[in-house]
Amino acid sequence: MLEPSRGIFDHPVLGYGFRLFFLLGALYSLISLLIWGGFYAGYVTPPLFMIDPVSWHAHEMIYGFTLTIVAGFLLTAVANWTDSEPVKGFHLLGLGLLWLAGRVVMNFDLGFPEVAVLAFEGAFILTLAFSLSIPLFKTWDKRNFIFLVLLSILLACDMVFLITKERTPLYVAAMVIVTMISLIGGRIIPAFTVDALEERGEEAHETPQGKLDVLAILSLLLIILALVFAKEEKVILAGTAFLSTIIHILRLRRYHTLRILDDPMVWILHVGYSWVILGLFLTGVSSLGFLPFSIALHSFTAGAIGSMTLGMMCRVTLGHTGRDKIATGLTKLSFFLMQGAAFMRVFGMIIAPDYSIEWIIGSATLWVICFALYILIFAPMLCKPDLDEQVA
Repeated sequence: MLEPSRGIFDHPVLGYGFRLFFLLGALYSLISLLIWGGFYAGYVTPPLFMIDPVSWHAHEMIYGFTLTIVAGFLLTAVANWTDSEPVKGFHLLGLGLLWLAGRVVMNFDLGFPEVAVLAFEGAFILTLAFSLSIPLFKTWDKRNFIFLVLLSILLACDMVFLITKERTPLYVAAMVIVTMISLIGGRIIPAFTVDALEERGEEAHETPQGKLDVLAILSLLLIILALVFAKEEKVILAGTAFLSTIIHILRLRRYHTLRILDDPMVWILHVGYSWVILGLFLTGVSSLGFLPFSIALHSFTAGAIGSMTLGMMCRVTLGHTGRDKIATGLTKLSFFLMQGAAFMRVFGMIIAPDYSIEWIIGSATLWVICFALYILIFAPMLCKPDLDEQVA
């Protein structure tokens, strides 16, 4: 139990980035999708003082939810990668308040001038990047400087979107998140898979794929460039998307996917990566005019981002609080429901587009249930000391 003498800055939720930001992200995701589903059901109206409802939904799922989970992961991972003290206490609380300020100005019309809204919204990403840069530069961890570059692009996209109200910056931001998934996934998925196979006595090894790893990231950067500079040249976007699809498939074939389908804590990451591949393929198809781009986009968001964030949130919470990384029945249920949410939002729109409103409401409902389950199961772990501290 917590000692009564501990102050607010010593509370466990401020002890590591994943604790605070996984909790905030899950809560905000649940609230946002309740609003979104309720909007299509005709019960609620999203904030409209700055942007239209669709843009609000897209922006907040990227910058209000996904970036929050990315922040929790990177703050935790960078401390491990650089063997440095994690961001915690007053520093972490300050980051959390900056995140909250951004969400307030994006959801409520407080009469601030546009420049103030931009400042409040951008302050979190800027401060997050600075917080990560200190240990990275101190240890000269060049391998992970790329995350500072990607965060900078996300900040630029956020500012450009809020100024122009055009959606292209949001599409670019979504592809930056996909790039992060590809980059991190290429490191952790084969490693976690081999570890899990070896723990149960099976022989397995990681296959170095350095060239493919680099090509995968470069192919995604080409897609970003095509979105920005070749919007009218759809063939270029289609070509880069199909090329990236092939590269990501070639990477996946060395990840032992079929051998790990009985381990939910690992297969959810493989599924998330597979949604990336599908999204890349559908991006190519949509660029040629055969499908709406929104279908490809939701393969990335509802499919890849939903699966990868939920899977990593569960895994990191268990591992970093001293617990075995084993999925309970409710955790497994959340993983399956997330696939249902993604299938509704992607394949439902393809199979029966006339029922698009019903698919959106159904997908949002399943998403809300997934993160409600996460909060139910994992919030107590995030708000209490690690198991070894409790025992001590």
